[in-house]
Amino acid sequence: MFYGISHVDLPVTNLARAEVFWTGVVGLSPAKRGEGFVDLDSGSMTLRLIEVARVEHPASLRVAVRDVQAAYDALRAAGAEARYEPMRTPALELAASVVDADGHRILLWRELTEDEYGFTPELPTQGEWRADAEDLLKSLLAHVPALFRALARRKVTRVVEELADHDRSPVTRRHVIRGYILASAKVTRYRLVEPLRRCGIDPDAYREEFEA
Repeated sequence: MFYGISHVDLPVTNLARAEVFWTGVVGLSPAKRGEGFVDLDSGSMTLRLIEVARVEHPASLRVAVRDVQAAYDALRAAGAEARYEPMRTPALELAASVVDADGHRILLWRELTEDEYGFTPELPTQGEWRADAEDLLKSLLAHVPALFRALARRKVTRVVEELADHDRSPVTRRHVIRGYILASAKVTRYRLVEPLRRCGIDPDAYREEFEA
């Protein structure tokens, strides 16, 4: 029945000025225009700028950006008023906010990478783990690129616990090492050699897992 949100209407008091701001500074692309409005393509939906005599209800827009500081500086240079400078939020995001000429609040944000958290996320464990085994897996996962670490944490933890369940045993360091290797595609397992060595583990002792 519903096809999703296609447009967000943004009232503006000066259509030409707003179009320059949202295209020239924010980088949206004009898609359609008509009497008193301009449609801008944001990639996921259309932002429709509608010219009005007075903005009675300012909007609040969240805009995903790669570099929060650079985007914040660009909007400030274009005349936007600062609400707050880039800051870390409890939602593990980096965010900043400005207000445009019509009073609309623009929140610039991106998710923090795990390397920026300042803490190590807990493992999604289900069974019983020995403390040294858990510490080892966290150390090994630290060598996974931050972009893929959450996925690796879930997959490796699952494989490790399956190995321990098969042995009817709490998770040990050996289960962690074997699971860490077996959870990786065989063609990429060579990348695990150096992380294992850095954790004081001899990869040659697990040749069977590397070749499985």
